[in-house]
Amino acid sequence: MQRQLINPPGTEATYDRLHFSQAVRAGNLIWVSGQVGIDRSTGEPADGMDAQARIAFEGVRTVLEAAGASLSDVVELMTFHTDMRQDIEEFVKVKDEYLPENFPAWTGVGVAQLARDGLLVEVRVVAAVGN
Repeated sequence: MQRQLINPPGTEATYDRLHFSQAVRAGNLIWVSGQVGIDRSTGEPADGMDAQARIAFEGVRTVLEAAGASLSDVVELMTFHTDMRQDIEEFVKVKDEYLPENFPAWTGVGVAQLARDGLLVEVRVVAAVGN
């Protein structure tokens, strides 16, 4: 099975510097790498869970679209949270805006830290297309 690396415009530096693709498509499955809430205008984590979750889901949407898919194709959601107890309700509200029906399988994991100080959540998905 042939693999297709998905790296939308603007993500080339991440591919070159950190050596990973934003997604990989093999057949009808697409694995999207974790997306975080970095404000592109400042280069810093956005302020609060709502803003970070929205940026992360927009990143997921952008990568899926570059792979020929959409958020409605998501079959698995995995999220990593630095404070699940405090932030989970706010996260779920945003998640449900982006994934409002046919809910995917979801695993939420509490972690001690993410890639940068100030990050609250990382969102990764698997999508199935063309079924």
